[in-house]
Amino acid sequence: MHTGVWLVGARGSVAVTSIVGAAALRAGLTEPIGCVTEHPALRSARLPAYGDLVFGGHDIATTGLVKKAEALAAAGVVPARLVDTLHSELSAVDDDIRPLPHGATQAETAAAMASDIADFRQRHGLERVVVVNVASTEAAPAPHPAHERLDALREALAEPGAVLPPSALAAYAAFTAGCAFVDFTPSTGARLPALHELAEAQAVPYAGHDGKTGETLLKAVLAPMFAMRHLQVRSWSGINLLGGGDGATLAEPAANAAKSASKQRVLKETLGYEPDGHTRIEYVPDIGDFKTAWDLITFAGFLGTPMRMEFTWHGCDSALAAPLVLDLARLASAAHRAGRSGPLTELAFFFKDPLGDVDHSLAAQFVALAEFTGTLG
Repeated sequence: MHTGVWLVGARGSVAVTSIVGAAALRAGLTEPIGCVTEHPALRSARLPAYGDLVFGGHDIATTGLVKKAEALAAAGVVPARLVDTLHSELSAVDDDIRPLPHGATQAETAAAMASDIADFRQRHGLERVVVVNVASTEAAPAPHPAHERLDALREALAEPGAVLPPSALAAYAAFTAGCAFVDFTPSTGARLPALHELAEAQAVPYAGHDGKTGETLLKAVLAPMFAMRHLQVRSWSGINLLGGGDGATLAEPAANAAKSASKQRVLKETLGYEPDGHTRIEYVPDIGDFKTAWDLITFAGFLGTPMRMEFTWHGCDSALAAPLVLDLARLASAAHRAGRSGPLTELAFFFKDPLGDVDHSLAAQFVALAEFTGTLG
């Protein structure tokens, strides 16, 4: 059951950590800590094994995979011994990373992207390929009439100019190539009516968006507690400090706004109202791939008694995200093999802003995920 994992942003920190992790798991050099699909309630022979995952991808960066892995090791993200041991495996994956194509129109660009994926699938004799977007966060795009219908989108893409943001163009290329698509970012991805129409026409599934790895993971646990306890949350504010490439991208106001909106949405949808406060993201180059989040929650109890809660989360973003990327590739591949198409709403457990009308309680999402895994015959 060999499955391709085509990473958009294949030389970024999350992608490279995922590739190093999969190679280490295949070689028996590490344990699957952080891999949700290894939980006893989810472990299944229906999912492709880590050793069956074959990696490739697109990127605009030219730094070799080994060099990037060495930089991550120097930053304390991955163990240096693994990079040394897996040097030949990483070099082999590097041969399957392609520069992001550019055509005269977005239709030409998407066709070239789909061709790269098809060549990858054929070259390795893969049963199927899952395209996972782990590229930098984009600003929210301006509405376009062509986003609503597939026929209008195809016509517009054949004209000069940008109709789709990069993440959505990657989804278009993935669906065109007959691949499942996962958006691990807060970017648009497949979340357009025309792209949903294409996914259904091609009978491929998709999932997203914005991987839930740190502060929002805690919100998904704590917000249901306040709701079930019938305590009134009056404000919920947070500050996120992060470095690395993601932090540099989020220093740009439009990308920052898209990410912050995704992080806050879980509160309104869980509590049933939107408390005061906001999430602020700041770039601190010196902390590299690590991030610190500090949240202050004020709430009222019986008789209006004011109370507060604070928490601090300090983690390594790539090390938190990488096992989820592997989980999602395995689950999306199995769902495609089982004949699922369209949005995989049961994968809400993994996302800050999941597709569909879903329960935002992490516990409820885990139950739905376990039931979903059991249906993948």
